Amino acid sequence: MVSLNPVRVLKNEAEEEKGEIARLSSFVGAIAIGDLVKSTLGPKGMDKILVSMGRNAGDVQVTNDGATILKSVGVDNPAAKILVNMSRVQDDEVGDGTTSVTVFASELLREAEKLIEQKMHPQTIIGGWRKAVDVARAALEQVAKDNSANAEAFREDLLNIARTTLSSKILSQHKELFAKLAVDAVLRLKGSGELSAIQLIKKSGGCLEDSFLDEGFLLDKKPGVHQPKRVENAKILIANTPMDTDKIKVFGSTIKVDSMAKIADLEMAEKEKMKDKVNKILSHNCTVFINRQLIYNYPEQLFADAGVMAIEHADFDGIERLALVTGGEIVSTFDNPNLVKLGHCDLIEQVMIGEDTLLRFSGVALGEACTIVIRGATQQIVDEADRSLHDALCVLTATVRESRVVYGGGCSEALMACAVLKKASETPGKEAVAMESFARALLQLPTIIADNAGYDSAQLVSELRAGHMKGDHTLGLNMDEGKVACMKKLGITESFVVKRQVLMSASEAAEMILRVDNILKSAPRKRTADRGHC
Repeated sequence: MVSLNPVRVLKNEAEEEKGEIARLSSFVGAIAIGDLVKSTLGPKGMDKILVSMGRNAGDVQVTNDGATILKSVGVDNPAAKILVNMSRVQDDEVGDGTTSVTVFASELLREAEKLIEQKMHPQTIIGGWRKAVDVARAALEQVAKDNSANAEAFREDLLNIARTTLSSKILSQHKELFAKLAVDAVLRLKGSGELSAIQLIKKSGGCLEDSFLDEGFLLDKKPGVHQPKRVENAKILIANTPMDTDKIKVFGSTIKVDSMAKIADLEMAEKEKMKDKVNKILSHNCTVFINRQLIYNYPEQLFADAGVMAIEHADFDGIERLALVTGGEIVSTFDNPNLVKLGHCDLIEQVMIGEDTLLRFSGVALGEACTIVIRGATQQIVDEADRSLHDALCVLTATVRESRVVYGGGCSEALMACAVLKKASETPGKEAVAMESFARALLQLPTIIADNAGYDSAQLVSELRAGHMKGDHTLGLNMDEGKVACMKKLGITESFVVKRQVLMSASEAAEMILRVDNILKSAPRKRTADRGHC
């Protein structure tokens, strides 16, 4: 009698999860990620405190931004990692909707889990979902409005989008002020979408209402000692070069001298070398020198003698933006002044913000450049305000590029869900069941928004769905009063790009996770010491 031992294909310690177990593992991870962030959804969503461990132990962030939360939480489940990456892409692409896209994907998988328990094949579910996505997208495109031809109406659309985006953030109490700041900053870009021309400076102190838009470029630096504090019609040389005393840069070298006079000669040689470098810089006929690296006392003194404003240690992000807005180039060598492009601006002067002194560059070459100064009581408030405002700026820039808008407050989701349900009732076969599950997942978004505000979500969402079925396609949830209302009258508007991205990204990610029927975990590679050699 022959004993049949199971054939092992994988190496020791490698793990494999098959079929139902693999699928269950994927569903559990994705649904857990959705449950983690869904309480932050909507204007009445709650915040999370993120406390760092390890190197930055004790750092505290207070946020309700989905991408920030998921980026900070370490996840081990492969399906959960897919959703985390998806929210990051949503943040990079359009800036907002990071929580919505994660929650929608997890709700789709929750619905898929129920269908798989009823022995429906994943490919049948995917087929139904694909039909549902096409119907939902067509319905969304049909109701999208485009007011870009009318400057006044388009500005009002942008203000409404900014208010809607900010209403779910920490800035909701001051959304009028910040919506105006964001729209003014984006409209200055004149459609270029060059977001790096808008600088956000965070200064704790004061309150959020003290934040303002400065029509110039602010640099959080000071000029050197005895140098001009104000320069008109500035010619700016932007550099990334070492301006410490040029020591002999040969590590491990030793110089022996037989008298103190020789040391003085060495120091003199170093000084002469630095003086030559400064003279080369001055030969560019610049009135302002801005360096990425430190400028030591001796070269600083030489610049002061020449009447040139020298600014040291402008961080790389700042110096890249400076080169962009002043029209200059970052240089590292100074032998060919005729090949170097200097930056220009009308006036550089010092300004006080709170207790800090900053430099303002007015009349820069890139006229659309501006700076938003964010004030707040604590560093955490200022950081969260910065994240919120950045989201609003990203959405507005995306809207300027693709100017269509749709209504928010659960209106678009209910509209798409009703269109999918209508199509499902006309579709024969099992795919109709999958289409209905897609519609239920869409309706979960307004349900969660209502739940987070403490309202009766079952009542509100049933009223919302009934209204859309009757053809009233502007109905949504009024979260201030807890009832169904017309979003057009309330001015609750969202960018078409954001809604389309949420729909497409979430359905694609959920489809990818649903296709999984096997999870392979490879064994860690062991480090083996070679004992034969010393």
